[in-house]
Amino acid sequence: QASARAAAFPVKGYVIGDKNDPIRLKEFAQLLQRHQISIYNLPSTLADKQFSPTTSILVPLDQPQHTLIRTIFEKTLDYRDSLFYDITSWTLPLAYGLEYKELNSLSLTGATLIPDLFSNKTFLDDQNMTEFSLGKEAYAVLVEWDDLYAPAALNQLLKAGLLVKVATQPIRIKTAKDEAVRSFNYGTLMIPVRQEKMGVTELSNLINHLVSQYHINAFTVSTGYSTEGVDLGSSKFVVLNQPSVALITGPGVNATDAGEVWHLLDQRMDFQLTQLEPAIFKRAELDRYTTIIMTGGSYSEMDKDKLKNWVQAGGTLILTEEAISWAVQQGISTATFKRPKSITDSTQYRPYETRDEVSGAQQVRGAILGATYDASHPLAFGYTTPIVSLFKANRIFMEKSKNPYATPFVYGKQPMQSGWMSKENKDAVSGTAAVTVNQLGNGRVINIADNPNFRAYWLGGAKLLLNSIFFGPIIDPASARVGGEE
Repeated sequence: QASARAAAFPVKGYVIGDKNDPIRLKEFAQLLQRHQISIYNLPSTLADKQFSPTTSILVPLDQPQHTLIRTIFEKTLDYRDSLFYDITSWTLPLAYGLEYKELNSLSLTGATLIPDLFSNKTFLDDQNMTEFSLGKEAYAVLVEWDDLYAPAALNQLLKAGLLVKVATQPIRIKTAKDEAVRSFNYGTLMIPVRQEKMGVTELSNLINHLVSQYHINAFTVSTGYSTEGVDLGSSKFVVLNQPSVALITGPGVNATDAGEVWHLLDQRMDFQLTQLEPAIFKRAELDRYTTIIMTGGSYSEMDKDKLKNWVQAGGTLILTEEAISWAVQQGISTATFKRPKSITDSTQYRPYETRDEVSGAQQVRGAILGATYDASHPLAFGYTTPIVSLFKANRIFMEKSKNPYATPFVYGKQPMQSGWMSKENKDAVSGTAAVTVNQLGNGRVINIADNPNFRAYWLGGAKLLLNSIFFGPIIDPASARVGGEE
């Protein structure tokens, strides 16, 4: 039956790839195999500029899990009903932040079945990783930020007491191993070897360990002079500090949202954080924290004055979903909102029995929206795809900031990628801000309208949250000051 359905369906398969982060692709491939879906290497006959054989996989639809595969990959915008119990789209490649395309014709000639990735742990790892070695002539080590677990590696480097800087401009520089000139994007980490207190041998062992553990790409350079862009000694390489994070949990807080943040940091990134309930927050010493995260929920018990003073003293406050509305009411966030057009019209009478149906249709149960972004903004470091897919399950529609530099992620005029939203909500979200930043005293408030880490598997949005933690403090205050240009 599956073969018959596959033969009748116009799409014959999918090609999925990520040229910059093969580990994220591997985790997606493992998910498919966990559900008994066969995946293949991409034959050269199907390769193009977007998808290469070493950083792509092929998923044919003619296999027993045909229906499940379609459900995983299809984008759905048309629905028979407007009432939903749960989310309205599960398009997993978008959740993982992967590029993919449908194939209307497919031949497996030249394609090889990929073995079990749980036992064959090197596939998509070693073939895309550059071997690292730190020689005596090393001037610096450069670590690409595109990789999924680069934040985990950065955390370990900072915990070890190393001086680490981040590139706020792209460069091209000759690497030591093969004398090849390589491009390094925004967000590249730079470890100035000769300025480190750690010995070369110990430093080499540490970086090799991180390369192996987190599958990052690290390169040695023997000069500080770039062939294009700023040199490594430039002020455009900004010093990073070890973040200390508190997550607000407990009564009133959406336990699922908070748990997703904990899972990303603690389980995926080996990053320890402190959980503070509002009652504990009131007597906690906040000076030890550089960052506080507040997710969806109600914060009526929070000590708003203590939080505000902490931000003004230089803290970075990360707000998602309903936490933004609360912070606006307390004078902490300067976000402004776009209100959906009301469906209540006193001149139009409706049957009483339809009231639940009409009001229920205005709820946003979960849709996937595409946001464009400013690649030069610290919150967007590491993103390389044209669009970042984010998951929306609320009616928070933020206006763009009046400061031209303070809206790094924006939803376009028609941002819907998959899922269902009412016409009123579609109109409301059109052209709104997905992320804004505002200054408060010496601190920064990062407003993320949606949940970037939905269900703890939305890896395409996870980097936004991680960037907020590691790079939020280096955002230029003038770029977050509402109403002013530099």
